[in-house]
Amino acid sequence: MENKRAHLEMIQAVINRMAGNSFLIKGWTITLVAALFALAQKETNPVFMYLAYFPAFVFWALDGYYLWQERLLRKLFDRVRTQQESDIDFSMNTSVVEPQAGSIWRATFSQTLLVFHGAILLSILLVIKLSFN
Repeated sequence: MENKRAHLEMIQAVINRMAGNSFLIKGWTITLVAALFALAQKETNPVFMYLAYFPAFVFWALDGYYLWQERLLRKLFDRVRTQQESDIDFSMNTSVVEPQAGSIWRATFSQTLLVFHGAILLSILLVIKLSFN
């Protein structure tokens, strides 16, 4: 039983790291978009406003990747949880559970990421529209 517990703790540590990375990505998205808006205002150059789309889309994709990895690891956790003690091999290979976790596209366009990153993209569009009127 000790091997199973150690393997589950190892998987859970990686899941926690993925969730932390996702949180940091969201923070960096807001920070960079706000910084580009401030730079566009200071320099009176609208190119910086359009440039805000780049980190918004890149960080959305990265956040989707982290969410997908987290889902894979949760499926692996569930698989290890039901394994016999003698079958525990401390493998972190998620390809065995990939069909059950869904695709990276499904994670990227999940409701939670759509709401957050969609709001960021919508705010960029709104700021650009209001700046040119």
